[in-house]
Amino acid sequence: MRETPHSPMLPSLARKLGGMAPKGLGKLLGAAVSLLLFGVATVIIGRAMAQIRFVDLAAALAQTRAETIFDALFLTCLSYLALTGYDFVALRQIGARAPIRAVGLASFAANAFSFTLGFPLLTGAAVRYWVYASASLTARQIASVTLVASLAFWLGMAGLLCAGLIFAAAPLAVIDHMPPSANFCVGAVLLGALVSYCAWVLQTPRNLRFMGKVFELPGLSTTLLQLALGVADIGCAAGALYVLLPQEGSSLDFTAFAAIYVFAALVGAISHAPGGVGVFEAVMLNAIPAPSQEALLAALLLFRAIYYLIPFGVALVLLGAQGGAGFRAELLGGLFKDAARRGVS
Repeated sequence: MRETPHSPMLPSLARKLGGMAPKGLGKLLGAAVSLLLFGVATVIIGRAMAQIRFVDLAAALAQTRAETIFDALFLTCLSYLALTGYDFVALRQIGARAPIRAVGLASFAANAFSFTLGFPLLTGAAVRYWVYASASLTARQIASVTLVASLAFWLGMAGLLCAGLIFAAAPLAVIDHMPPSANFCVGAVLLGALVSYCAWVLQTPRNLRFMGKVFELPGLSTTLLQLALGVADIGCAAGALYVLLPQEGSSLDFTAFAAIYVFAALVGAISHAPGGVGVFEAVMLNAIPAPSQEALLAALLLFRAIYYLIPFGVALVLLGAQGGAGFRAELLGGLFKDAARRGVS
């Protein structure tokens, strides 16, 4: 088992990437919004659980076909494969190289950790540092990879939400109780923002000041590649849940569902709950038509296990095989210290 050398650069890198939290009033408002969302989600989940018959929930889980679970696992694999593309694109953007095995492990483990534990700019950067340090990447390069990879993720979220609002404006109107024209207009505005960003990255220099450092953003061709990877990643993730949904009684097409999935993921991210747990489920329970709450909750629980918990467990094993015991202790210790220092709970 190979040990990766410890370096004081890791906690320093984590602190720098965690420094994006707003100060003063912005910090208080962010905390208030997070607590409000989590509180609303708790109430919604509590009401739903009070009406659920656990015998029916167990029956819904047992009735899930093996083929359906295989389809969800396959789409999960495709999603994580697209996530690996984020790192390859980011490394090319900064002019750095790393072995394919290291890139695959760093991307897979970083995303599995950040999806499950939350704090993506801390956990993702820490995992990437642990892997990429052996490939002679500097802390600044790893921070750049984390930033550019995160950009691809958010471009994908925006692209998929935009497509859903434009092409499924009418089905979404039944759910969000807005006129179809309003959904279409919101999608058009979001499309305009994406086009404007693409036009901006045609310029040079296209620098972004982030945490006191200046980073060069990708050009148009790389941005379009990031957008394609992001849509593929999030589309496959949404597909993994979509195939698990009870099909009887649900007429929601995938385009509309993907928009709801992105919205639920965004609300979960704003809440700062690890993996959006509870908040994501609360949005879905209120938005997705299903023959029963038990059948829908069964699908959500299976998705949580397939897309979050299984990859997280595999990532732990892979990092452990690479001598990651020290990394896990350092990561968790760093998270608790950073949370205590900045008042994050």
